[in-house]
Amino acid sequence: MSVRNHDEPFSGEKLACRGFSILKSSRRMTALSLIVLLVLSAAAYFIISFFTRPGVIGILKIEGALLTTDQAAVYSQAIMEAMLNESIRGVVLKVDSPGGYADLVEQVYLDLLELKTKKPLVASITMALSGGYYISVASDYIYAHPSAMVGNIGVIGVGPPILVPSETVLESGAHKATGYSRLLFSFNMSRVLENFVKAVELSRGNRLKLPPSVLRRGSIYMGSEALEAGLVDELGSVESALKKVSQAAGVAKYSVVDLVEYVKSRFKAETSLKEQASWVNLTVGKLKELHPPPSIYYLYLPPNASLYSSSIAAQNIGEWAGGESKSLILVDMSHGNRVTYWDLEVLARELMLRNASISLMTSWSSLDSKLDSAKGVIIAAPTLPYSEEQVERLKNFVESGKTLVIMYDPAEEYVKIPDLTWPVNSLSMCFGIFFNSGYLYDENKFFGMYRNIYVEGFRNHTLTLNLSRIVLFTSTGVCSTGKDVAWTSNTTFSSVAETAKMYNVISIVELKGTVVALGDLTFMQEPYCYVEDNYRLVQNLASILIGGGK
Repeated sequence: MSVRNHDEPFSGEKLACRGFSILKSSRRMTALSLIVLLVLSAAAYFIISFFTRPGVIGILKIEGALLTTDQAAVYSQAIMEAMLNESIRGVVLKVDSPGGYADLVEQVYLDLLELKTKKPLVASITMALSGGYYISVASDYIYAHPSAMVGNIGVIGVGPPILVPSETVLESGAHKATGYSRLLFSFNMSRVLENFVKAVELSRGNRLKLPPSVLRRGSIYMGSEALEAGLVDELGSVESALKKVSQAAGVAKYSVVDLVEYVKSRFKAETSLKEQASWVNLTVGKLKELHPPPSIYYLYLPPNASLYSSSIAAQNIGEWAGGESKSLILVDMSHGNRVTYWDLEVLARELMLRNASISLMTSWSSLDSKLDSAKGVIIAAPTLPYSEEQVERLKNFVESGKTLVIMYDPAEEYVKIPDLTWPVNSLSMCFGIFFNSGYLYDENKFFGMYRNIYVEGFRNHTLTLNLSRIVLFTSTGVCSTGKDVAWTSNTTFSSVAETAKMYNVISIVELKGTVVALGDLTFMQEPYCYVEDNYRLVQNLASILIGGGK
């Protein structure tokens, strides 16, 4: 057996094999390098093409008032298309809307929040009021024109009606037919408002410069003001919004598609959105047709839109009186008074318990003929001024030791525009009493909503006996040369004066008889009369009307 020495050289065959092995390994490394180079080249090409290839930016136009389910369905379908269509790289939300029905606004808002999790979303505002702004805050970034109208954060509610029951159509519960308690409906509205405010705070974060109390006022801001308030991010046009979205989506070149029109053409949607342009002509009557009350809206309607023009004026129900009694109380219905027996029913009941009757006089001549035999007269919500002769007749009535109660309520149901306070002041000024224009409100302390104010300041008087707190529902302030017997807190504002101070709401002028002036009517009605000490105030008023002392 032979042993090879380590220094013994390889044979030629072995050298050839070793050279072939090295060559094979080298080729493998070269091939691997080529593969890596191709992969890197492909990746680089993909990245470059991704950022340079033409993309699509969708424009979602929210225009006009959002009031029907068909409109909301088109918007939701357009949002879904933007989410699922991979060629759409981002969306510009173009808003020109005063808002709409609360549920539909929230539907579009929540759909947009889902879209924002998948693709960049930027808003461009020409008008975004109430629900229009609610929808806008779903965006990552908001542009506004310098003169755009922004904000009006708030709620409009059309409350439940009074149920007149039927013996043939039966309901299973007290609120089955009406949906809500009339008394508590304002609290329901407040909860809806809080949802709106929280959505704004969540979206705007530390960019928002306004506290919640200011947001709730429902103010409208011009674009430049909205920028200072943190309601929008930048002044700019829709082109600015397109540039912002394309940068966020990494698209250098892009085309634009109108998502609403695309959806309508693709799915042959029959819904026309042209009627939205007529939102300025909307009234409560129209809103009730679309969504029977109770209903809630995130909606702005300008003053000339006759927001409350569908209110039912007081019906002329003729004369009504109780049975035989010692005291007669007359109610003037001859001056277009918008008060009804329903408004006075609780007071009439209290008068009856005091052996008095109440009679609604539909003509001045009939009222004049009974003045001498009456103990008191109620003048409430007149819409026609009093003549000098009529004023003189009522002054003589008071000077004979009788009681005159004058009531005004700034709510639309009880006034005529543009006369407002003039008809009632044409009488009351002759007694040194003046009803102010506008309504009172308190943003810090209120019952259900800001216009339902607490009154806790009282002067000792028969009318204020045993009162510690009452609630007035859309009241005005009263000025007089007599005694101010009830006043608000110093955090109360006047909608006209826009000044916070203590406002008088009940005044009394004492001559030989007594003149009582009240700035609210609603406190006497059910169920509002059962809030705090309101019912005690009604009882005290009944006592004064029949001569129960000063």
